[in-house]
Amino acid sequence: MLPIRTSRPVLAAVALAVSLTACTAQAAGGPSGTGGPAPSSRPSGPPAKVTVADPAAGRPVTVTAAGGTLEAVRVTDARGGTLTGRAAAGGTRWVSDRKAVPGTSYTVEVTARAADGAKSTTRSSFSTPEPERVNKLTLAPGKNTTVGVGHPLSVVFDRPVTRKADVERQLRVTTSNGTEGSWGWVKDWSGRDRADWRPRAYWKPGTKVTLEADLNGTDSGDGWFVRDYRTGFSVGAAQVVKVDLDRKRLTLLRDGRPVRTIPVSGGTPGGDKRSWRGTAVLMAKEGTINMNSETVGLGDAYDKMVDHSMRLTWSGMYAHAAPWNARYFGRANMSSGCIGMGDADAASFYGQVRVGDPFEITGADTKGVIAEGNGYGAWNVAWPAWRAKSALRQVTSGE
Repeated sequence: MLPIRTSRPVLAAVALAVSLTACTAQAAGGPSGTGGPAPSSRPSGPPAKVTVADPAAGRPVTVTAAGGTLEAVRVTDARGGTLTGRAAAGGTRWVSDRKAVPGTSYTVEVTARAADGAKSTTRSSFSTPEPERVNKLTLAPGKNTTVGVGHPLSVVFDRPVTRKADVERQLRVTTSNGTEGSWGWVKDWSGRDRADWRPRAYWKPGTKVTLEADLNGTDSGDGWFVRDYRTGFSVGAAQVVKVDLDRKRLTLLRDGRPVRTIPVSGGTPGGDKRSWRGTAVLMAKEGTINMNSETVGLGDAYDKMVDHSMRLTWSGMYAHAAPWNARYFGRANMSSGCIGMGDADAASFYGQVRVGDPFEITGADTKGVIAEGNGYGAWNVAWPAWRAKSALRQVTSGE
């Protein structure tokens, strides 16, 4: 599912060719005490010619030497940052590890040795044009947080990403235990492009996860990234919430064992007020919030303050306290799509669950399976199909 590619800004390439002046030395005489004649001077050979080729934004900086070899190359930006690199082709070529960034000035200092052994150092500079558009991203979960076993690593992009493979190639996930997982590209509920990295199965408790997004200088197709991103989080206890809408019961499992069961009332059967089914992930514990039916397309059905609200989807499905429906708990599904429970049960349950805990929802009369972009619905996609959503079509071990 690739969006139509938009035109890219044309970035002028700057080619710099610098000839290094070879140093020559004239011998001053024979060895001390020999009395022999001084050796005749030899003409120096041609100097090594150094070229800084096509240092354009989004490309590595390449330096070559003709008639000699490169001894040292140093590329720095105006802030003192350094582009490291490595030599190739027997020392006649050097390529930076990272790409040049748009809107940046660089200084290139090169030391080269000519064929006759003479060595010289030269300095040059170039600048890349400012980007016409900049792409940014939002990461979840938050840095240094602890989440439940169902929370994916999620990246939402401000602008469309038409070069998905180029972007995904710069996203490196590391886990503390080599967890197998894969990126998958989805359309977020907001309509923006999103990439989620989820394990094959729920995370193991205690797993530590790190993302290094080395995107600085990467073209997303509709905007450039002008910085790198870092985040990391930990996985907490193995908690899963089972919601049986047919039996009107919610059960909290910890390490596979029931902790508590609560009578609930789900979405009203037979229409738009039905609940979603499938696996939702607790996105946020929002506490007391105003719920207005007009924001979820249900007209003026309700407008009230609701306690102990736990968001499950972007489309407005929550678990929360619903004392006005007390007569239906455990007996009938009569909510407007949410999972309602009594005040005391909601308060206690709210304190026990963690953002990232999966809610596995079943029921005969629902309005469908939660989509992968409606909250964190990736668990409703079979593993082979999820792997196919990777732009690189590869599974990683989380290193």
